Amino acid sequence: MSSLSSRLTAPARWKPWEIALWLAIWAMPLAVPQHAALINDIAITALFALSLDIVLGYAGIVSLGHAAFFGLGAYGAALFAKLVMPDPLAGLAVATALGAVLGLLTSPMIVRGTDLTRLMVTMGVALVLYELANKFDSVTGGADGLQGVVMGPLLGAFEFDLGGRVASFYSLTVLFIVFVVMRRVVHSPFGISLQALRDNRLRLSSIGMSVQGRLAVAYTLGAALAGTAGGLLAQTTGFASLDVLDFHRSADIMLALVIGGAGWLWGGLAGAIAFKVMHDLISAVTAQYWTFWIGLFLVVLMLVGRDRLFRPWRWFGAGKGASK
Repeated sequence: MSSLSSRLTAPARWKPWEIALWLAIWAMPLAVPQHAALINDIAITALFALSLDIVLGYAGIVSLGHAAFFGLGAYGAALFAKLVMPDPLAGLAVATALGAVLGLLTSPMIVRGTDLTRLMVTMGVALVLYELANKFDSVTGGADGLQGVVMGPLLGAFEFDLGGRVASFYSLTVLFIVFVVMRRVVHSPFGISLQALRDNRLRLSSIGMSVQGRLAVAYTLGAALAGTAGGLLAQTTGFASLDVLDFHRSADIMLALVIGGAGWLWGGLAGAIAFKVMHDLISAVTAQYWTFWIGLFLVVLMLVGRDRLFRPWRWFGAGKGASK
């Protein structure tokens, strides 16, 4: 019994490389302060990718409208700061709650049907919110965006600077807290049951577990985290526009998760870093055709395989195995 317990808890233990990697991530705003704004953007994208990973990688719910929760969180945090109070933590809590509520309300439409049905429903929800935000421009600012969002100091002491150093540490802190919590969740019995549900839904239902209930919880959890990411974007940039609800936002975060790998929490972080760095570097060389090179990279990734692309020494091992 003890050996079984130790095998189940082994994946939940922090590995040395994870600790070292997080220390390196925390050191980045200090090592390259001139890129603090990019680091902040990467942290927000990583949190957004992590939220989609809970929905897609662990629960197996295909979504092309995840920007609905991201955009709602962004507008919620921006309006809260502008109309109620500028405290960042209170606004972030509001953004998270709004994402969770929308996820809970739309979850009955998600837990039933096929993957194609889920694709259409999630995309439809995002399009409806986009049009509502465009229609009620007196509240959202419409195509001009919601301007005049001024955030108060973080914890009453740290003012958001133009260089983005406070914003980057703020976003990295939220990302780290969420990562730690989600790490506990995915290694809990609930997280293990989600992975079992993703792999074989009929088998899980046959042993008496609620499939729809678990899907609804996972979808609501992912929606809440997406709302958190959207709130962070609005708070650290002081701006929210229709872009946060656009389809390309959902597509980009799907690409980031594909690059990093779905079904493990580090995949969202790795994919966000790779996607944003490639975007920044390629667009600096060719701003008009950067999507071509991203697309080419994805084609190579799918043809070669992630493991062999990022570990080229495995090509030789694969060749030896095949020769035998």
